[in-house]
Amino acid sequence: MPFTQQAVDETAINTIRTLAADVVAGANSGHPGAPMGLAPAAHILWTRFLNANPKSSKWYNRDRFVLSNGHACALQYIMLHLLGYKLSMDDLKAFRQVDSLTPGHPEYHHTDGIEVTTGPLGQGFANAVGLAIAQAHMAAVYNKPDFPIIDNYIYMFTGDGCLMEGVASEAASLAGHLQLGNLICVYDDNHISIDGDTAVAFTENVEQRFLAYGWQVLHVDDGDTNLEAISNAIEEAKKEKNKPTIIRLRTIIGYGSKQQGTHGVHGSPLKADDIEQVKAKFGFDPKKKYFVPEEVYATYAKAAEWGAKMEAAWEEGLVEYGKKYPNEHAELCRRIKGELPEGWEQKLPVYKPTDSAVASRKLSETVLTALTPSLPELMGGSADLTGSNLTKVPKSVDFQPESTGLGTYKGIYIRYGVREHGMGAIMNGLAAYGGIIPFGGTFLNFVSYGAGAVRLSALSGHQVIWVATHDSIGLGEDGPTHQPIETAAHFRAVPNLHFWRPADGNETSAAYLVALKARTTPSIISLSRQNLPQLENSTIEHAVKGGYVVHEVEGEALTIVSTGSEVSIAVEAAGILAEGGIKTRVVSLPCWRVFDSQSEEYKLSILRSGAPILSVEAYA
Repeated sequence: MPFTQQAVDETAINTIRTLAADVVAGANSGHPGAPMGLAPAAHILWTRFLNANPKSSKWYNRDRFVLSNGHACALQYIMLHLLGYKLSMDDLKAFRQVDSLTPGHPEYHHTDGIEVTTGPLGQGFANAVGLAIAQAHMAAVYNKPDFPIIDNYIYMFTGDGCLMEGVASEAASLAGHLQLGNLICVYDDNHISIDGDTAVAFTENVEQRFLAYGWQVLHVDDGDTNLEAISNAIEEAKKEKNKPTIIRLRTIIGYGSKQQGTHGVHGSPLKADDIEQVKAKFGFDPKKKYFVPEEVYATYAKAAEWGAKMEAAWEEGLVEYGKKYPNEHAELCRRIKGELPEGWEQKLPVYKPTDSAVASRKLSETVLTALTPSLPELMGGSADLTGSNLTKVPKSVDFQPESTGLGTYKGIYIRYGVREHGMGAIMNGLAAYGGIIPFGGTFLNFVSYGAGAVRLSALSGHQVIWVATHDSIGLGEDGPTHQPIETAAHFRAVPNLHFWRPADGNETSAAYLVALKARTTPSIISLSRQNLPQLENSTIEHAVKGGYVVHEVEGEALTIVSTGSEVSIAVEAAGILAEGGIKTRVVSLPCWRVFDSQSEEYKLSILRSGAPILSVEAYA
């Protein structure tokens, strides 16, 4: 619809700017510049376009907003407060303080209304691509011609720093290929980073770069005052259905400050006299802090009311959808709740010691093939190693635009290309959207390329599964460049991350069983290229505890603890030692963190005292 400027718009924008100055100054820490520069774009987006209900922040069909330049989070917290989320003025005053709801960067699961954890630059950009893939997929699966039940947009603010990061480039390239017309990015082109003017390091033509990626590129040359141009650009972006859109928004960082346009307002609070002159310039009382005029609250209350009406209409539509499409309705509601279907565990493969030796990457493929028909929420992919990772279930369709002839948006397999970091961050977005459990494959050594995304999976509690094959020196002829040495130790040290290294078929099934039930914990399943025998005493029931005795003796002189491909070697060694009179127990410890969560009594029964305990893994 045509843009109509309201009398309150300028007051609201300047309220955001003065609040940003006060909030950062109150903490004596933070980034006031970007919030002050982006205030007009934020105001237009949140009052004219964003469909969200602050009283029901998890409404499934809400538009998603991602602040990729998470250091500017004072802006996002102010917008959440104004719209009426569970974020009070006292919370704004507690910005960057211990245990506050307004930490130094936005944190998923911590602050009401935050969709993904951002701060490490570029991650939020890739998360937004994941959210857009999820939206496109869920819409393709569940929408009907008479019921467009999922039709939300993904909006993302980003900055120069994000666009310098490789992870954003990886995600942007894939988003262009996938023709994600539901993704709208506002690029804050303020030419400033911590080191100063971006001319020192970042002089590429961003518009041309994104055109090459296959994006629609729009621009607003005056993002500080031209509200109509901002509104028109977002309106134009929504019309494009076959390309993601980036709007290059030229802003002055720290708009209104004595230091506007310089890196002095990037990462440091404004001085007290500067804040006072900003307020005076914008018609505010220079001595009043944390001030919001009533007409501004009223304006945002109307926007929130609109969002509530949108949700109510959607809920009514969902009821009608359920009457006409009961099966799809039941499945969609189950997926939104994050519940798994009854009896899915019965599909897990079970093995006997007499079964043939099989590489655990092949055992993983067998699990995925068995489970996928029962778990439509499984959405897989690989970073250009499908034939090695064995992550594609037979007859599964690729997630691709139909125009490519390569698949459809209903497809459940994503061709990530050689983009491990992008894949990891996109999977975080897929998980954050809801209704999808993503898994992605690469060699274990190259999960390190995506370590930044893995860490944020763990911090955010995203249920993401990495299928990490070729997990030891047993990978073959590729040599030391592909051999993971420190990798397992690195990821085992990450809090809230399950690192699995299964030794046989039952342990592989157990790894997936726990990973699929762990709704707030990501998993890495480390898998072998070489064949592994099926072990005595290995059962799914044993392995789900993270550690168990695979070879038991009484009066032992030694206990060997091992994982993955070395467990069978340890069992063989125990037999040789026994011939020499050295009684040896063998413990398989496929997941240290899961084992550590067991009762003290159980752990002591497995790693019992009385004899030396020796760890054996082929990582050096």
